[in-house]
Amino acid sequence: MTEIRELPRVMEVCDGLLKEVGCEFAALAFQNEVGPDVQWHYASGNLNEKYKRITVRFGKGIAGKIISSGSPMMVSDFPNDIYGKVTDHPIMLAEKLISCYAVPLFFNSSPKGVLLVGKRSTYTFTEIEQQKVKESAETLEEQIRIHISGEGV
Repeated sequence: MTEIRELPRVMEVCDGLLKEVGCEFAALAFQNEVGPDVQWHYASGNLNEKYKRITVRFGKGIAGKIISSGSPMMVSDFPNDIYGKVTDHPIMLAEKLISCYAVPLFFNSSPKGVLLVGKRSTYTFTEIEQQKVKESAETLEEQIRIHISGEGV
């Protein structure tokens, strides 16, 4: 995946989610082009740069689980409402997130990425907020598809 963070619409969409959904953190992760591992490529509202060094296995952590299942996921009270070990959720630990909602990004009908929004307090995202995240994911899918295919050049 080429430098996603350099795409202006990506920053715009993630920054917009912070305001629209009232969250403190928004980030994008993608499955590596070679191999099954998943890495975080862009974040807005981040406390540090640790997200750039986080890599999770396919099926592990929030990003890996969403890509393997192709389904959205919500955590309302981390670490109290998770299955598995706390250390299986490095993005939550690195950013001190207590709640998050994440949706898959699809490319060629396969889940290959994740859009995550989070808060540093206990929270349950409403249906309307979940819908805004899904709509933002669709916008990002389109922007990244155009970028990859070279249509936007």
